[in-house]
Amino acid sequence: MISFVIPAHDEAQLLGRTLVAIRAAADAVGEPYDITVVDDASTDATATIAREAGARVVTVEHRQIARTRNAGARATTGELLVFVDADTIVPVAVLRAAVSEWRAGAVGGGAHFEFDGDLAPWTRLARPVARWTMSTLRLAAGCFFFCTRADFEAVGGFDEQLYATEEVALSRALHTRGRFVVVPLAVHTSGRKLRTQSGRKLLALLWSFVRRGPAMFRDRESLGLWYGPRRHD
Repeated sequence: MISFVIPAHDEAQLLGRTLVAIRAAADAVGEPYDITVVDDASTDATATIAREAGARVVTVEHRQIARTRNAGARATTGELLVFVDADTIVPVAVLRAAVSEWRAGAVGGGAHFEFDGDLAPWTRLARPVARWTMSTLRLAAGCFFFCTRADFEAVGGFDEQLYATEEVALSRALHTRGRFVVVPLAVHTSGRKLRTQSGRKLLALLWSFVRRGPAMFRDRESLGLWYGPRRHD
């Protein structure tokens, strides 16, 4: 069985379409499945929307994506875990490819991603770099990440010391367990962070990484792009 885990904080605006897409893809693939939304300290109708769409809701107050993802995994029983961000559309072809890789023995993997909506011109330059990096280093993006439950548990799940890049750490950990793949297809995720944050703020985040290195991802106060107030388009 496939267990979909969706971490969500104040995602009432986009969660509904994500759940519809997951159900459509899972129904088309034909595997038994369940869907769990992990409502992390939401102040909007996130939980109500999830329940109305038939998803199980697990309520936490972590405000840390790694702990929230792990809480969702613990609440499910599927052999295959599929982590999907609440603002991400998973096409049938992507899920079918992931399930095929799982059935062929892959311990886990991800897919490429495309941002929706209008974005600044520089993002067109960043996209091929991101694709090359993911494919070459076999790193999965957090918006769509799949792995077997057995291997997830064997490496300890997502690193709860990290407030970001937890998917990179888990990708690397799973490399030690067997074949980890990035399917050559894309999910569609929201580009709102790139549209609603100023270029100055994004440059400041980059400069902080240059100065501090990976240590910045262990400090929530440095990661307002992810943990600041939710900004909608």
